[in-house]
Amino acid sequence: MASTVRETPGSDGQENPETISGGHLVAKALKAEGVDVIFTLCGGHIIDIYDGCVDEGIDVIDVRHEQVAAHAADGYARITGKPGCAVVTAGPGTTDAVTGVANALRAESPMLLIGGQGALSQHKMGSLQDLPHVDMMTPITKFAATVPSTERAADLVSMAFRECFHGAPGPSFLEIPRDVLDASVPLAKARIPKAGGYRASTKTSGDPAAVERLADLVVSAEKPCVLLGSQVWTTRGTDAAIEFVRALNVPAFMNGSGRGTLPPGDPHHLQLARRYAFQNADLIIIVGTPFDFRMGYGKRLSQQATVVQIDLDYRTVGKNRDVDLGIVGDAGAVLAAVTQAASGRVDNGAVGRKAWLEELRAVETQAYEKRLPRQLSDSTPIDPYRLVHEINEFLTEDSIYIGDGGDIVTFSGQVVQPKSPGHWMDPGPLGTLGVGVPFVMAAKYARPDKEVVALFGDGAFSLTGFDFETLVRFNLPFVGIVGNNSSMNQIRYGQIQKYGADRGRVGNTLGDVRYDEFARMLGGYGEEVRDPKDIRPALERARESGLPSLINVWVDPEVYAPGTMNQTMYK
Repeated sequence: MASTVRETPGSDGQENPETISGGHLVAKALKAEGVDVIFTLCGGHIIDIYDGCVDEGIDVIDVRHEQVAAHAADGYARITGKPGCAVVTAGPGTTDAVTGVANALRAESPMLLIGGQGALSQHKMGSLQDLPHVDMMTPITKFAATVPSTERAADLVSMAFRECFHGAPGPSFLEIPRDVLDASVPLAKARIPKAGGYRASTKTSGDPAAVERLADLVVSAEKPCVLLGSQVWTTRGTDAAIEFVRALNVPAFMNGSGRGTLPPGDPHHLQLARRYAFQNADLIIIVGTPFDFRMGYGKRLSQQATVVQIDLDYRTVGKNRDVDLGIVGDAGAVLAAVTQAASGRVDNGAVGRKAWLEELRAVETQAYEKRLPRQLSDSTPIDPYRLVHEINEFLTEDSIYIGDGGDIVTFSGQVVQPKSPGHWMDPGPLGTLGVGVPFVMAAKYARPDKEVVALFGDGAFSLTGFDFETLVRFNLPFVGIVGNNSSMNQIRYGQIQKYGADRGRVGNTLGDVRYDEFARMLGGYGEEVRDPKDIRPALERARESGLPSLINVWVDPEVYAPGTMNQTMYK
């Protein structure tokens, strides 16, 4: 391995002190944070970082669009719990990455975007690709700054990572002028933060008095329920959440990255009875989920229920809806503390909630049986419910499921149940299409031992799909399915309802694209499916191929998900 520092001869023939470049300082700071890969698209402003990464043993995955790099950094953070990192060039390189950064902000995903910048010596002179990156990034990051000098390069990287993990996680941005990055300075003058020495623990368990009060509320509740949101996985609080619901006999619903906290079939795992529970519970505990559009801004919760909200960000607690108790803290730490506080009671109420669990299970079973005929439908074109049913049956305990799309992924949210914690990935509340291929890239790189299964809408895949070639190039196999209806169907339904069927095809109709042939063209595996009985065999062959794959499944364009028909995303 090459040395990251260099000795240079002085004019008197003596060796000058060791020097180090800005790019190598950045790489050292990334290594100290545990970053083992950067996602990037090359540019002249940033190549010294690559050189540093080679010396530090950090992998470089180069993609075809900077949005993919940013989404992959987001996805890497979700899978590993470590911050992701994307490195892009100045100007259009950085603006191309904006969507990925914004998605990470709303999804509370810790990632660092490093952008190039023109040389400080050319400041305000109109250098190549010069833009006010920091001004643009400030509203969508937790921290955005320019590295002012080479000596500060590693120091600013550590500052950015510190902010990524303050409160609810999120993205940071650094721009590094080209002459700052390329210059070399004496090693002794550069601040290089020590691994583990510049960030505090973020696992706060909340106000002890509030924890005791919540324990009292749970013990005395007859009909409690808990919603386990993304922060349960973000904080790696899965074990604490499981112990909480089992020890206190509390029915649990999961959303976002919290899906998979409990395995399918667990007696406390519920999915289809959520609306009923929210209207009939006497205690509702919302963990790591804001009262945003997905929750009807809090209006879907019974006004008679006692509502408790647990969140990493104090700004989220009580936003859009009053709560009876708010606790700011780490989801796992808070739930563990509540379980402990309730454990010393003579009666923790668990036995008395058996009837409530049975009531919810009856509602769940009824809803499932009502929908089952469509999940088993042999109709053609294929009912989307049949497609997502087959995918759910196909998943194993080691399958990471990724959803990237509108209407088709809305179907999957009702049916697909990951078998293990951390095995569900979707864009998050920004609703960004195009995350699928970069999330596959991140997930398969970070966890090569896992199978990755991704469902795309045809419109969603089109946004970033050419990086399928990157998956082939880096040998990152996955099972991909395109639910193809040649339409942006979620929008199409709303247009039909608003303007009539004769204007239902304006601006939302796509070509009949054979994505299976696209996959084969780029060196992957592809199949076309028109008959529902052929879905599972095609998935099995994709799995066995050991290649990045796309199964192009033609689904009925006249069938819409209930969430689409209710237009819940706009209410």
